[in-house]
Amino acid sequence: MPTRHHAPQPSSRLDIASAHEPLSTYLTQQFDTPPVHITRSERLSGGAIQENWLLEADVAGKPQRWVLRTDAVSAVAASLSRAQEFAVLSAVHQAGVKVPKPLWLCQDVQVIGRSFFIMQALDGNASGHRLTHDHAAPEGNSALCRQLGANLARLHQLRPPQPGLAFLPAAAPDAVQASVDQYRSFLDALPGSHPTLEWGLRWCELNKPAPLPACLIHRDYRTGNYLVEAGALTGVLDWEFAGWGDPREDLGWFTARCWRFGRPDLEAGGVGRLDDLLAGYRSVSALELDRQALRFWQVMAHLRWAVIALQQAQRHVSGQQRSLELALTGRMVSELEQEIILLTRGGHA
Repeated sequence: MPTRHHAPQPSSRLDIASAHEPLSTYLTQQFDTPPVHITRSERLSGGAIQENWLLEADVAGKPQRWVLRTDAVSAVAASLSRAQEFAVLSAVHQAGVKVPKPLWLCQDVQVIGRSFFIMQALDGNASGHRLTHDHAAPEGNSALCRQLGANLARLHQLRPPQPGLAFLPAAAPDAVQASVDQYRSFLDALPGSHPTLEWGLRWCELNKPAPLPACLIHRDYRTGNYLVEAGALTGVLDWEFAGWGDPREDLGWFTARCWRFGRPDLEAGGVGRLDDLLAGYRSVSALELDRQALRFWQVMAHLRWAVIALQQAQRHVSGQQRSLELALTGRMVSELEQEIILLTRGGHA
């Protein structure tokens, strides 16, 4: 993942409650109406790289609900800045992708101590473990899978150049080889040896499909990063890794076994069948995805997640950021390596 920005990272936990007054003043200025009063705030679960806060407010006697998104203490330079993420969110929302509507971007750190943006609060649940166990049917939620596929295809209709997204690095002529080279360089920078991951990278070099024209991809489109209400998709979250790339990368990431949350039998993110996901995708896009290409991108997905897990564990071990969550993430590597071996040998997907 290329470095996107070098803004100073937050050094302490954010207490939104203590910033209700300046935040209310800022929001009043955006509305240019009677005063906005923040009545309640609550940090939402998830978000190791960014913090998400639910804001409940009174605007001229009418209740409002928004989500404030800002950098977490553990923010990494490889993610988009909040201004860049706001621009991506604006572009995809305008393109008809189901996302929270972006409302206001604030880069004045005097308001809450960090830059932030505010977006619409959507109903729904994003818990991967809950979503993958909320359906009793063996085939999962076919309607949801079709919605997720169609939504992803709408995202992939955005191709460079796009007004307002000039900050995104151009895609490499061979994005597949560029990813292999990047993951190998990350491995080389880590202590120890990782022969299984090196095996996987070499397999990818020998089995890589021809590259496709670049489009806008999410790079973390998976169960756990979208909201579902009453069995239907309400919006996709967490756009901090978006960029130009191969559309099949998102499909491989979504269907990778590591993101099925205890339902390995349901290849479409643990919530349904692959055929339903691809049917939804093809309702918007003419892209045909063959099984071999999908297997390749699933291998790449497990390689990427394994590299990230090693990097996160190293942050804990080195003392850069002591965290039980980071330490436990590093324990996942052997499971990811096993899946890489099975996939490259033609085993289960």
